[in-house]
Amino acid sequence: MSDKAPWITYRPELKVLDCTIRDGGLVNAHQLSDTFVGAVYRACVDAGLDYMEIGYKNSKKVFPKDKFGPWRHCDEADLRRVVGDHDAARTGLKLAAMADAGKSDWQTDICPCADSPLDVIRVAFYAHQVSEAVEMIHHCHGLGYETTANLMAVSNITEEEIDTVLEAIAETPASTMVIVDSFGYLYREQIDRLYKKYAAAMAGSGKEIGIHAHNNLQLAFANTIEAIILGCNRVDSTIYGFGRGAGNCHTELLLGFLRNPKFDLRPIVDVIQHHVAPLRKELIWGPSLPFNLTGQLNQHPRSAIEWTEGPNRDDFLAFYDKIVSEI
Repeated sequence: MSDKAPWITYRPELKVLDCTIRDGGLVNAHQLSDTFVGAVYRACVDAGLDYMEIGYKNSKKVFPKDKFGPWRHCDEADLRRVVGDHDAARTGLKLAAMADAGKSDWQTDICPCADSPLDVIRVAFYAHQVSEAVEMIHHCHGLGYETTANLMAVSNITEEEIDTVLEAIAETPASTMVIVDSFGYLYREQIDRLYKKYAAAMAGSGKEIGIHAHNNLQLAFANTIEAIILGCNRVDSTIYGFGRGAGNCHTELLLGFLRNPKFDLRPIVDVIQHHVAPLRKELIWGPSLPFNLTGQLNQHPRSAIEWTEGPNRDDFLAFYDKIVSEI
């Protein structure tokens, strides 16, 4: 726990990253309008958030432009069309994009930070991709970006694999090592264990510990609070929980919990009412029985997503029998 301020008041060093566009865009292949993305951007600025993740820096060969929207690639022209001459020093908001190991042409597609509205590159990777992730972090740091390390699917790998990743990341210039509950499987006790493991491995490196929680078991907000109490100073959320499958920790809940006077909840409520909530008429996200089941079984939510988009979406028993038989 931070020795600067107890969690019951607020910690000025605790930063909130809203990943509504990046994570929420997974619901519809990042086919989000400029109007929607601009509204979320202005809400994040007006609400006093610290970071906004506006999309991915991923390969057009892997994610072709005729099938995926601009926020899968975050080309500089697309970014500037929406955020204009963004300046973190002026707005107080740092813009981030995520680059996936194995899915990003990071050697060629990421330009120097001085030439981009982006301030942060978040490197996402699975345990077996840690070598590439280390290269990516060094490369992006050399271009002037703040970087983070996001080890995905941590609930589905061994202790030895986690230790190997943490040892490798501790030596990089990444500012943050993020606990990522990709399958929404973790409970409080597991968050406690992972936080202590991550914090011990990063001790002396100057790195913060982050948390990115999914809501398959409706524990994303609770697990984020638990991580904060333990001392986590980098927390992810999405507006109205907008995210693939069961969604994420809600930004509006998180800001209501934190006691930082710089945060203003009203712009978030406004963008929910006028932009995010109306998407429920055409897109599906948030906790439901298929997502609950994949969370309980520590399975990737893709099977639940496919089921909820199919003709038998209400046949929960058939879905349960299907996924149990496949494990």
